[in-house]
Amino acid sequence: MTQKTFLDPRALSKLGSMRIVSRSVVEGMITGTHRNPNRGSSVEFAEYKEYRPGDDLRHVDWRAWGRLDRYYVKQFEDETNVRSFLMVDSSASMNFSWEGGPSKHWYASALAASLAWLQLGQGDAPGLFVFDERPGHWLPPSSRRAQIDDICRVLDATPAKGRTSIEAALGRIAERVHARSMVVLISDLLEFGEDLLSMARILRRRGMEVVVFHVLDRAEFELPYEGLTIFEGLEGEGDLLVDPDDIRTAYQEAFLAHANRMKQLCGSADLEYFRARTDKPIEEVLLAFIQGRRRSGGRR
Repeated sequence: MTQKTFLDPRALSKLGSMRIVSRSVVEGMITGTHRNPNRGSSVEFAEYKEYRPGDDLRHVDWRAWGRLDRYYVKQFEDETNVRSFLMVDSSASMNFSWEGGPSKHWYASALAASLAWLQLGQGDAPGLFVFDERPGHWLPPSSRRAQIDDICRVLDATPAKGRTSIEAALGRIAERVHARSMVVLISDLLEFGEDLLSMARILRRRGMEVVVFHVLDRAEFELPYEGLTIFEGLEGEGDLLVDPDDIRTAYQEAFLAHANRMKQLCGSADLEYFRARTDKPIEEVLLAFIQGRRRSGGRR
C-alpha cells in the first residue's frame, strides 16, 4: 500500500487526537468540529463527503445512496471546515540527502501526507499541488476517506527533477484558492525572495492562511565532508571542487544566516514559518506546528 511509503502509524499515534487550530475559522472555532449556523439558498455547493455520525441528515444525497449504496453528504462553501492546499516542492535540489538519510523530497512528501492524514481525521479537506519549474499535478481538496490514498499515490509517482519556481506555483494557487483556506508550502526555499513574498502577501490579503515548512538536511548546516570534494549543482548550477576544511566556518555562518533570513522574511509577510530538518522525526515537526497554534489560539 502506498500509504506505508509516507505514513508511520506509530509516529502519528504520538500526536493522539490533537487538532490543527485554524487562524481564520469564524469566531475562533476549531476546524472540523462545528459548522456555520447560517443557512440559506445563497450557499454554494462545493463537494461531497462520506457521511459520518453527527453530520446533518438534511444534506444527505439520497440519490447517491440509491446508486452507490453509500451515504454521501453535500458540503457547502460556507461550512467552517478548512480546505487546505499542500504544495510540495519536487525540484531536483530536493533529491539531496546525507549518508543514506531520507532525501528532502521524501521528507517533504511524508510531511504532506501526515498533515493530510491529520486534517482528514478532523473533517477538513486537504488537496495536493506538486511543482518544480512548472506547476505539476493538482489534486483538488476533498474530505473523502480515499483522499489520503490519492495523495500518497501522487507523491509516490512524482520524481524530484528540474529547477524550482515557487513564484509560478504560488501564482497558480492564487488563481484557484478561495478565502478561508490554508496554503502549506513545503520546500527547501532555494529561490525564496521578495518577489515570492509579494505573491504570498496577496494570498494573506485574500484571507488565506499561509504556512511554510523549510525542509533542510543536517549536512546543509554542518558541511561534514572531508578532503577535496566535488559539489554538484542539482539544478544545473555546475560543479565546484572545494576543500571543505577551508570554508567550513564561513559556510556554516552564511548558511545559518540564510535560514534565519527565510524565517525573518516569512514573519514580515505574516506567514507561519517552521524549520523541518530531515534528521528530526516528522511527528516532532508536526507537534511543534500544532502546539504553536494552540498557544496562540490559532493566531500569531
